[in-house]
Amino acid sequence: MSKPYAEVIGDPIAQSKSPLIHNFWLDALGIAGDYRRFHVPVDALADYIAGARADADWRGCNVTMPHKQAIMDLVDDPGDIRGTIGAMNTVVRQPDGSVIGTNTDAAGFYAPLAELDLEGAPVAVVGAGGAARAVLFALARAKVGPVTILNRSPLKAMGLLATFGLKGEVAGLDAQLPPVSLLVNSSSLGMTGNPPLDLDLSPLPGDAIVYDLVYSPLRTGLLNAAEARGLATVDGLDMLIGQAALAFELFFGAPPPEGRDDELRALLVA
Repeated sequence: MSKPYAEVIGDPIAQSKSPLIHNFWLDALGIAGDYRRFHVPVDALADYIAGARADADWRGCNVTMPHKQAIMDLVDDPGDIRGTIGAMNTVVRQPDGSVIGTNTDAAGFYAPLAELDLEGAPVAVVGAGGAARAVLFALARAKVGPVTILNRSPLKAMGLLATFGLKGEVAGLDAQLPPVSLLVNSSSLGMTGNPPLDLDLSPLPGDAIVYDLVYSPLRTGLLNAAEARGLATVDGLDMLIGQAALAFELFFGAPPPEGRDDELRALLVA
């Protein structure tokens, strides 16, 4: 007998921990469903969506690199994600068979920072892809101060500052960090199978926070360097679990179980 399922798609996809998270929640709630990984190369994205759209058991998918912007051309956009964040990380099949896209990354990213007063605080963001768009969207709404984007293509990064109405500057990846209150790595640098992110953290003040969205490995070189300096850190699991919780309810119609986060985190770092 078939059962509803969702999945995470990307290229590559083997590193994704999303199936562990969603299947943990499904088991905890006793929901008959499944959550899988599915490798979708860039040139196969349109065919994937067409096939999934026709599958009544498919509830949707999370979208990871490099598809977060290309997916917008293939699904409905009732929340104007294209005109706001400009990247989708969650696609959901509606009861009438239509398929819509949304973004849970922005809320997932901001959740660990929600208790902080970041208004006017200087920030640096590494990367200018789909994850960076969600980060900058959230930071703009937190009314942060000047934002420095470090990216291989400064021109692309400059466009993001304008898109989100942020004041700041752009620089290459080899530039010296400014003395910011918050440093965010939204790139794939430091991820397993990718080059490391080699930054000199000495310009950061002692009360700065270093936030790395990479979660494979969980303890990245950036976070290790930050902790060696005694800086506060946020790892990629916080955002991963936060955005997954929002997507889970969209896929399966129930919020994740309460009081199980420590158990889930232990499973993810095992």
